Amino acid sequence: MNANKFKKWNKIIAAFTFFVALTTYSLTVEPTASYWDSAEYISTSAKLQIGHPPGAPLFQMLGAFFSSFSSDLDKTALMVNMMSVFASAFTILFLFLTITIIGKKILIKDDNFTNSNIALTLGSSLIGALCFTFSDSFWFNAVEAEVYAMATMI
Repeated sequence: MNANKFKKWNKIIAAFTFFVALTTYSLTVEPTASYWDSAEYISTSAKLQIGHPPGAPLFQMLGAFFSSFSSDLDKTALMVNMMSVFASAFTILFLFLTITIIGKKILIKDDNFTNSNIALTLGSSLIGALCFTFSDSFWFNAVEAEVYAMATMI
């Protein structure tokens, strides 16, 4: 297998991990506000107000953008929560690509693209990204309006 096929399979599996994470988090997203700071983040994002320190202004601005897509006031919380869903799905995509880069530097030296090296690199990247997708701590942050999902993406 050559470098072009490796790049093609890398893109295909990266898109697969993104859509697995996006589908999983979209199906389990919090439809309303949670008990802790999520309600404050949702209300301050929807009206572009100032939240408690340290603020998180990028989160507030993107939350205002996502809340503008709500069809009804009752759906504002869902749309701001969906912002965390998208940020978390992109986190999984970036994690897959990062593990692939590291694995390629370790296993595929001097452009020695053997089938076993490619399978090890892409397989370990897929397993690592999907393990993080389904971990409890990340999943709970991915489905509610908290700054941790976006901070992990950035």
